[in-house]
Amino acid sequence: MTTTYSTLHLDISDPIAHIRLARPDLLNRFDGPAHVEFADALDIVARDERVRVLLLSAEGKVFSAGGDFDEIIEARDSIAVRDRITRDARRVFRTLVSLPFPVIAAVQGSAIGMGATLITLCDIVVAYEEAKIADTHVAIGLVAGDGGIVGWSQSIGLLRAKRHLLTGERLTARDAHAMGLVTDLVASPEQAEVRAREIGSQIAALPRAGVEGTKRAFMRLTEQVAQAVFDIGLAYEMESIARPEVAEILTKMRK
Repeated sequence: MTTTYSTLHLDISDPIAHIRLARPDLLNRFDGPAHVEFADALDIVARDERVRVLLLSAEGKVFSAGGDFDEIIEARDSIAVRDRITRDARRVFRTLVSLPFPVIAAVQGSAIGMGATLITLCDIVVAYEEAKIADTHVAIGLVAGDGGIVGWSQSIGLLRAKRHLLTGERLTARDAHAMGLVTDLVASPEQAEVRAREIGSQIAALPRAGVEGTKRAFMRLTEQVAQAVFDIGLAYEMESIARPEVAEILTKMRK
């Protein structure tokens, strides 16, 4: 079964489901429609009893460049927009981390901001060794509150997470692999999805109860961290998005 949305494609072929971000001309950014469609696709996958593994990938040279600048600027002056962004972010985060089966990211190019958050919340990350990974929220004046604190601290530890979320510095996937954020490296962008599917097929061939029970146990760790910091981090992010310097920085970046 293949379903085409405006921002992504969903394919479910027993026992692997595949969500592919499909707006390479927009660098697979996460605006309002992308958040909603991504969460909708996750809901469909979660309800399908055939699925044993979810593969996440993207079209084009960039995995995802993160949030949409126009939406961020609009949110500065609109409580309604900030409330919608909060609801969308919460829904994507909760749905993704509560999936009862492994999620594998195939990262063929840069994963920035929300793109980086997504891969840190996956169970396995296969990446092209030269792909760039960064959470650049602080660089534009935003709090890294959309799940990055949860994902980065679980992937590379609290101290290193602070180092990279407080500076926004970019890592190569090779460096991220040395830290533990990337699990598997490949030598070309094209190999990322191939290798991710190989690992997915390996997992799907294992007894279901063992895999899903192990994943559910790991989920408890993520839920404990999320309970402590996710909602407050998201609230701090919405406070920061209303500050005038954010729009000023984004406007300058466009020139």
